[in-house]
This record gives sequence, C-alpha cells and structure tokens, in this order.
Amino acid sequence: PICGLQRCVWRTVYKDFSISRGALDSPPFGGSDTCARFSLPPGYGDSTGEPTEEGLTTDAVCVYEWTKARSGTTPVCLWGHSLGTGVATNAAKVLEEKGLPVDALILEAPFTNIWVASINYPLLKIYRKLPGFLRALMDALRKDKIVFPNDENVKFLSSPLLIIHGEDDKTVPLEFGKKLYEIAHNAYRNKERVKMVVFPPGFQHNFLCRSPTLLNTVREFLSEQWA
Repeated sequence: PICGLQRCVWRTVYKDFSISRGALDSPPFGGSDTCARFSLPPGYGDSTGEPTEEGLTTDAVCVYEWTKARSGTTPVCLWGHSLGTGVATNAAKVLEEKGLPVDALILEAPFTNIWVASINYPLLKIYRKLPGFLRALMDALRKDKIVFPNDENVKFLSSPLLIIHGEDDKTVPLEFGKKLYEIAHNAYRNKERVKMVVFPPGFQHNFLCRSPTLLNTVREFLSEQWA
C-alpha cells in the first residue's frame, strides 16, 4: 500500500517512468492486491484510437468508479501530474456533478488551463513573437477541443485538494500552481480542505517523485482529511 491506499488507480506512463509489463503484474501494481492496472490512454503506445480530452476524462471517470466500487471502505484519490492534472480535475468535476465527489485530489505541478500552459511552455516561447503563431496555436486547441480548465474546475469541487509543486519547475512554473491554489482556496467553502506544498529546488518538473518527503507530505494530508 502507498500512502495508506490499497488500490492502484490508472496512470499515464511516461518515458521518464518506464515500467515493464512484468512489473505491472506484480504487487503493488498488479495481481490480487489491486483493482486497476496501469494503462496507456488511447493513441499512446499500443493503445488504439486517438487521444482526446473527452476520451481521457471518460477513461479516468470509468477507472475511478470501477476502483471505488471494489475498494470497500478504503478511500480512493485521483493523482494527476502536469497534463494529467487537467484529466484529474475534469474527472473530479464530472464525479462531483454526479453527486460522487472523489475522496481526495492531488495535483502535481498543475497549470491553470492548457492555453496558459501552452504559451508559456519553454520550447514554444521561442515562437511566440512570430506573426500569427499565437492565433494558429489557439485555433489548433479550439479545433481539437483541448481546454483542460483546471482554474474553472476547482471552483466546483468539494473534495480534499492537495497541490504540490517544485520551486525550480521551469516547464510549468510555480506561479501557475500558486494561482490555482489561490483560485481553489477562494472558491472552497471549507478552506481547510485546500492545501499547497512547495518543494525545494532540485526536482524540477518531473522528479518530485524522488523527494524523500513526498510520501510523508501526501500521507499527512490524507490522514488529516480522512480522520
């Protein structure tokens, strides 16, 4: 079990965290000890179909509900990283609207919305001054219906919300995590359900998982909220 949880929820596997199929069939990620396997979203790896915001959200909701139905009295939380925070808040909002708020939501290195994240992405900053670039980017996002509106989604949530961010994150700067926290804290009726923890330099965007204090930070938050 990780952080007191006995269920492993669907997660996108990125190249930075390559995991063999054999490892997925062994505890704690597979076998009889879990209810959900790791999987790749449509259009990635050997998954069929095309990745869409709607499809990713539908998958996340489905897996959460499937896991929750089999978790007994064990709480289940959604944990999204980077782009995954958009999927997580989308799913959390859908479940909230169903009257089934998630037991907890953890957002790691979140952005406010995909538009702000895109125009501030380090590689794309090079092209921002090119004539027509921002309009072309906006048209592309609009055409594919890509929004991932974390800043709007958190206004409708009531679940315990933990935002974690690295101080030296240059991919999704810390200021976006702080802005999202501010929006959520202002929107929540129960302010004690919203918390943000900033990690010291050294972990950048992808490596908060290497922080020796990460699990304790999450565990303490969940223990307080689920007490």
